[in-house]
Formats: sequence, structure tokens, C-alpha cells
Amino acid sequence: MNDEQQPEDLIRYDVLTQEALRDVIRKVLEEVSTSGLPGEHHFFITFRTDHPSVRLSARMRERYPEEMTIVVQHSFWDLKVTERYFEIDLSFDDILERLRVPFSSLKGFFDPHVKFGVQFDAEYLEAANGDVEIAKETSSDEVENLPQVAKKHDVVKSKDKKTSKKKQDEEQSDTDGAEIVSLDQFRKKQ
Repeated sequence: MNDEQQPEDLIRYDVLTQEALRDVIRKVLEEVSTSGLPGEHHFFITFRTDHPSVRLSARMRERYPEEMTIVVQHSFWDLKVTERYFEIDLSFDDILERLRVPFSSLKGFFDPHVKFGVQFDAEYLEAANGDVEIAKETSSDEVENLPQVAKKHDVVKSKDKKTSKKKQDEEQSDTDGAEIVSLDQFRKKQ
């Protein structure tokens, strides 16, 4: 075998790793849904809004057609977690919106309190297992009443009267110096 040739990964460690990391996030959100956020933990969750099983209002989908980042911190309600997706109520411009986010649509997750983060491979999103079935579970009338999403790379925060500009600046500095784990770190470069 030539030193420049990489062996073909027939086991697909990249896919297995992504599935395991998505399961970690699912378990964390399940715990938060039953016990609330512990201590100073809070999450920045980025997901593809153009994923076929993401559910949001027409207003939000129009405003944020590709992806958005939500912050789960002070003001969120009715967090429900299943094996394939989570649902959450957040306030956007004083309008309560219900989001349904399949785990297969996730692009990133970050907890600034402990500087834990992961980024997901965008190619994996295309091979989501069975999540189109989630889309079939929701009627078009329900979709119109579901929440919207943020522009690419925007951070959408749930409205909280206690959150000041200073607090937002502190949260941004929490992300400075943090290491985001990328799946590329698990693969050999070709």
C-alpha cells in the first residue's frame, strides 16, 4: 500500500461518532427537561432550518431559511425530548414560538459554562435516519403555528428582561478560548 493512500473506512467511525455525540446532547436535554438547568449551565444550539423535519412558523422560516442558533438559558418553556427530536417554546420579539428540532439537524452545541462544544459534519445531515417520518407527523396547519428561525450565523436569544448588554458581552467572552470538538479531529486528513 502506498503511504499516500488512506485506507477506506468501511466501519464509518465518523457516522458512529456523530450518532454518539447527538445521543449525549439528547441525554443532556432530557435531564434539563425533568430537572431544569443546573448551576450556570446554558446552551447555544445551532441547527439547520432547511432540514425537512424542522418545524417552525412560516414567519421564522422566512426570516431564517438556512440555519439558526438558539440559546437555552433563562426563558424557555415546555422542553420535550424524544429519541429523534426536541421541542421547546422560546420567545422571539415577545412572540412565543414552538420549535421542533430533530437531532439530525444539529450543526453545533456549546455549553459556555464548562467550555464544552461539538460541531457536526454537514454531510451527515443528508443521511439522516428516518427523520422525514417526523415531517409526515405534522400537518401543514400545525406547521404554520410553529416557530421561526434565525439568519445564518445569528444567535437568537429568548427574550429575558434580566439579560443586559453587559451579560451578553460576558457570555460572548465565555466562548473565547473554548475548544470546539470537530469530527475532522477524529479522521485522518487525506
